[in-house]
Amino acid sequence: MASSPAAGETDPEDPVGYFLQDLEFHGKSERTRGAYERVLREFESFLDDPDRNPSGRAVAPGDSRRRECMAWIHTLRGENAESTVATYASYLHRFYAYMTQVGAFDSNPMALVVEEMHESIDKDPTRREISIPRMAAFVDGIRHPLERAFVVTLLKTGMRVGELCNLDLRDLNLTDEDARATFELGQRPQLDGRPDSLYVAADVSRGEVVNGEERSASNKRKRGTVVPVDNELRATLVRWLAVRPDARSPAAPLFVSTSGDWGSRVTPKTVRHVVERHAREAGWYRTGGGAEENVTPHYFRHFFTTHLRDRTGDRGIVKYLRGDVASDIIDTYTHNWGDRVREVYEANVYSLL
Repeated sequence: MASSPAAGETDPEDPVGYFLQDLEFHGKSERTRGAYERVLREFESFLDDPDRNPSGRAVAPGDSRRRECMAWIHTLRGENAESTVATYASYLHRFYAYMTQVGAFDSNPMALVVEEMHESIDKDPTRREISIPRMAAFVDGIRHPLERAFVVTLLKTGMRVGELCNLDLRDLNLTDEDARATFELGQRPQLDGRPDSLYVAADVSRGEVVNGEERSASNKRKRGTVVPVDNELRATLVRWLAVRPDARSPAAPLFVSTSGDWGSRVTPKTVRHVVERHAREAGWYRTGGGAEENVTPHYFRHFFTTHLRDRTGDRGIVKYLRGDVASDIIDTYTHNWGDRVREVYEANVYSLL
């Protein structure tokens, strides 16, 4: 693993680029690095504009002081949720802390700024509440087979977007005869004797070669999970498989691109873009809106958790389906876990189609 340079040994011409490279060395995801880059480059642009920053001249990030940083934070207010402002400030704070640590900058002007701010990152925001009928109407408006498959799978399983993208045909077991005749489905041993099920692995990491393909996203489960596929999700996936292009990868991804990168495994970025586009059309997404306001793939995980937990009253099963509990806990919960999960899930999962 690459190590950070020692203090006093670096004077990077592009401090933001230098910091972003370090984030990559430390395994931060492309999405995380992209978020940092967008915020830090905007801050750079602010400093470089004498008409915007309070010094009245172009200022390099290493020469910025508390006044310039505080002024930039002030420009964020009004256009962004308070939690978003706090998050952007934390990005800048981390950037300055790192550049100070490696000796590139003399001090961290954000240290005092973050202490003075009244905004804070809301780690458990009160999210927008959408009823099941409204969500069903939202799904009804999504006509593209792949896009509908994204959304219905996320809503019906509560899985993360990276887990969705990492699914291969071997992870899906369907009883549909046409689909089984066309594709090699359900080859995972964990799906033996478990028809109409999805297997979400816990051992997939970004950059790792799994099933013959290097992955661009990670699964974050504490254990592999067999998730039931109900009639609605099965019909949605069968419809998708009927038009699915041949995959470029030997891993045979379940979801592949039908646009520019034809036949390649879909990426989390693609799924987020699709969900954002439809959410904007529904009035459920606003640029600058925080987690409490915007509908994203992660919102679907919240929706799944909230509605299924309220319907079942069984937090254990919901935690299992989300992949939030380790093997030892599940093993002591019941000796017939698989049947128990399917029975409770099918009796309580909401209808969307």
